Amino acid sequence: MSAADHHVHPHPHADDHHDDHGSHGSMRDYLIGFFLSVILTAIPFWLVMTGAIADKQATALVIMAFAIVQIVVHMIYFLHMNTKAENGWTVMALIFTIIIVVIALSGSLWVMYHLNHNMMPMSHDMGQLP
Repeated sequence: MSAADHHVHPHPHADDHHDDHGSHGSMRDYLIGFFLSVILTAIPFWLVMTGAIADKQATALVIMAFAIVQIVVHMIYFLHMNTKAENGWTVMALIFTIIIVVIALSGSLWVMYHLNHNMMPMSHDMGQLP
């Protein structure tokens, strides 16, 4: 017998490379996520196509609300993000990313609004000499 034949693993499944850091979901979870995604897509589509909400701003707000809910559904059912996965660090990283994106977007919109508001008005007479 060679030395390789006498090599004993301390754990019977030491060669198995399973990543048990988080839940990978079941077929039931994927189906729930799929059907919720379809419903959360169909309702805003129906609202726009039928004109069920007359006010365009209200329609846009409703669509954005459905989009936010759909993002949460995707994160839970497809990306398996929850407070248990990786000791909650995935959720903390997500929250940090959302905060940075909100700061960057709101700051950019604020700067663009004030640049547009504070620019000198252009007159049609400025190009003509007296």
